[in-house]
Amino acid sequence: MEHTLSHAAHHEPESPIPQWPDERWWKKFGSPELNRLMDIALADNPGLKVASARLRAAHALVRVEGARLLPFLEADAELTAERISEHGVFAALNPEVGGISIALGLVNPLSFRWELDFWGKNRAMLESALGRAMARDAERADVRLLLTTAVARSYFRGVSLRQQLEVVDAMVALRRDLLKLAKIRFRLGLDDATSVMRATAELETANKREAGTREQLDFQKYLLVRLIGHGPDWGHDLFADTALIPRRIPLPEELPIGLLARRPDLAAAKYRAEAAAKLIKVAKTRFLPTIDLTGFVGFRALTLASGYGALPGLLFSGSSLAYGGGPGLRLPWFEGGRLRGELQAQRAEYDAAVELYNDTLLEAMREVADSLSVWHETRAMLEAHRRLLTSVSDDWRLIQVRFRSGLDDRREVLKQRHAVLKQEFALKALEADQLVAMVGLIEALGGGVPVSESASVNRLKTKSKLYESPSR
Repeated sequence: MEHTLSHAAHHEPESPIPQWPDERWWKKFGSPELNRLMDIALADNPGLKVASARLRAAHALVRVEGARLLPFLEADAELTAERISEHGVFAALNPEVGGISIALGLVNPLSFRWELDFWGKNRAMLESALGRAMARDAERADVRLLLTTAVARSYFRGVSLRQQLEVVDAMVALRRDLLKLAKIRFRLGLDDATSVMRATAELETANKREAGTREQLDFQKYLLVRLIGHGPDWGHDLFADTALIPRRIPLPEELPIGLLARRPDLAAAKYRAEAAAKLIKVAKTRFLPTIDLTGFVGFRALTLASGYGALPGLLFSGSSLAYGGGPGLRLPWFEGGRLRGELQAQRAEYDAAVELYNDTLLEAMREVADSLSVWHETRAMLEAHRRLLTSVSDDWRLIQVRFRSGLDDRREVLKQRHAVLKQEFALKALEADQLVAMVGLIEALGGGVPVSESASVNRLKTKSKLYESPSR
């Protein structure tokens, strides 16, 4: 813990932490439809509403714990009618009072009690409650981050599938043309039935691919609708927009480890560890004396039962005024080991919170490294596939020239066009992978939550200062 929480809190930065990514990072993708879906999700998602309710409850508990530092002021009143037992203590001391009935009136318009916080117990409880509230705030931010990244991933997959569906429709139409040509050549005796059977099988394969793509698109629509908090009948016109890979993604040359302070899960683990540390102090102070200051100002009167009617006048007379106050002390001598057990339990909870923080930190660093790797891998694959598509498209244009020159028939043009469409289909999936990889890195770095200026600046190296995708 000494080299995690404390070091991160007090180490002075060597250079400013870059503000990357932006808090509303999804606007960088330039999709009005995605922006609209994000606004709906942040307003209507049930999970985010639950996290907000938990945060409000944590803030209310802060007020409860903060009240312990202040004196409690209250008023009370009491009216009691009582018959003194002839065999009770009072009758034993004075037999003349046995069997009589009395009326007691008590009104305290102002009484107070105040636990003097000499040992810092109540302040530590308040600081622990503040830590838990900040952890709840971070957990809500984590829910928001997971929600927005899940929406972005589902949206990008959906846009890609919609584009793939358009490509598959063209592939099906092309296979139908090839089947027609095969049937014409079979009727003219230029080919045997095998060519017709092969063309039919290829058409059915294309139909199967179309059905599979449409099913995946429907699944992404259902997933996205659930994420934004609406029913399955909503969003029939989804994925009408086009999300573009931004030409320039400003990735810093070095990613300071201080950027991990943006991660809500790491912040929540840190706050919970600090809150657990305060509860250790609370457990220690329970071994020390508790000092209270109490006081009251009011009226008190007692009369025989036969004088009930005179009680109000007697009670509120000046001679019935009563007041008092003074300190009180309570010191636990023997609790059967309860206090020591509570202290050991709080120390164990603190150790668990520290290890959770350390584990979360290591997992965060691993996720950032993995996300950077996927970012660069998908970028390389996308660039390579674009070069492949360019080559296949050049072949198709060459075959078109040969067809117009009478050197090839129309079948070769259609087959090469199918090869181009096949590569375009794969390209759409790779473009979605690149967008999803960007979202993964944004999520690993906390999604733009503001970072503390005193965060540590140990660095994770990236491969390039600025990612610039090729022209589309």
